Amino acid sequence: MSPFTVATAPGEQQRGLRRDLLACRMTTHVVVLGAGFGGLELVTRLSDAVADQVQITLIDQNDSFMFGFSKLDVMFGRQQPADVWHPYRHITKPSVEFRREAVTSIDPSTRRVVTDRDTYDADILVVALGADYDPAATPGLAEGGYEFYSHAGAERARDALEAFGGGAVVIGVLGGFFKCPGAPNETALLLHDFLARRGLREASSIHLVSPLPMPIPISRKTSAAIEAILADHGIDYRPSSMVTRLDADRRIAHLRDGQELPYDLFLGIPVHCAPPVVADSALAVDGWIPVDPATFATSFPGVFAVGDVTSAPVPRAGGIAEGEAATLAEVLIAQLTGGPPPPPYPGVAGCYVELGDELVGRIDVNFLEYDTPVAKFMAPDTRLTGEKREWGATRAARWFA
Repeated sequence: MSPFTVATAPGEQQRGLRRDLLACRMTTHVVVLGAGFGGLELVTRLSDAVADQVQITLIDQNDSFMFGFSKLDVMFGRQQPADVWHPYRHITKPSVEFRREAVTSIDPSTRRVVTDRDTYDADILVVALGADYDPAATPGLAEGGYEFYSHAGAERARDALEAFGGGAVVIGVLGGFFKCPGAPNETALLLHDFLARRGLREASSIHLVSPLPMPIPISRKTSAAIEAILADHGIDYRPSSMVTRLDADRRIAHLRDGQELPYDLFLGIPVHCAPPVVADSALAVDGWIPVDPATFATSFPGVFAVGDVTSAPVPRAGGIAEGEAATLAEVLIAQLTGGPPPPPYPGVAGCYVELGDELVGRIDVNFLEYDTPVAKFMAPDTRLTGEKREWGATRAARWFA
């Protein structure tokens, strides 16, 4: 049989043609795993700057993107799930192809990626798969509580809140590493508003249990401001503590120090872990991907990682992942164009925190430019409410329009 008449499926023919075209054009094949903050920012910047020098394959198992803060909007009934998704089919950037596939294996030594539908050989491989959740790591959580960090979990928590008639609510951070350090405080204050609007606040108590020593560990001043707001709203804040298991039958949260905390509704931020495909690869060390925090290079040539899946010395947060991707984009652009290397990643980001009463505060952080990390808190203001809305709208327009 002639090599030009080998029987193949239509999809395989198309993918083979794509590879042939790539070889003919002498472009650099960049494969990006994960279309969250890091992946979206990276492919946008590369497409804008060097579209004629790269062919980018962006892979994610989902068909749409949701901002992390939108999960709280869903949980508290402020928006419908259908209104907060951004479909990946709207990505129409030069030299970028999105493929909805699940990654099944990563070989960093050859930069080969296998998915449930295809195999990809990358010239440059970027892992931006984020962090997964492990509710089973906290015994009793599935039976006696609600995690609200996943999309489905936020919807289940919404239904539980709609049926809630008052009582004790415990918000528990169940692991030491979690996305968005300000989110537990934000959740407690939005819960206060939710219960107040329903006439249930006087009949309810709110308890926030966190393993962190203070709301924002790098700044006592910022933490003191947030603690004062929690106290003003009658929220029982318990730092340096953690729920280790739930007794679903008795509705008791067991704390690490042996105390018991009764509850009527438990809302948990689950233990975070790297996706299994990363943990099972040669990239992972102690569960996460170590990187050079200046360039996000891994120990494997041509392989980089950004965002929550790394062990970089910065928090796990969308704004952080976006900043990391911006630096990595400059690193890759310099390599492709022969330009000078860019400045190292500074670890700078701003985090908006909803503080109740339709007000938003902002925490500006700098983790790597000084001897020690610093943070500055901007008190809640209606102007920041609009600024947060614009922040999300701007990114949605850049990534998807």
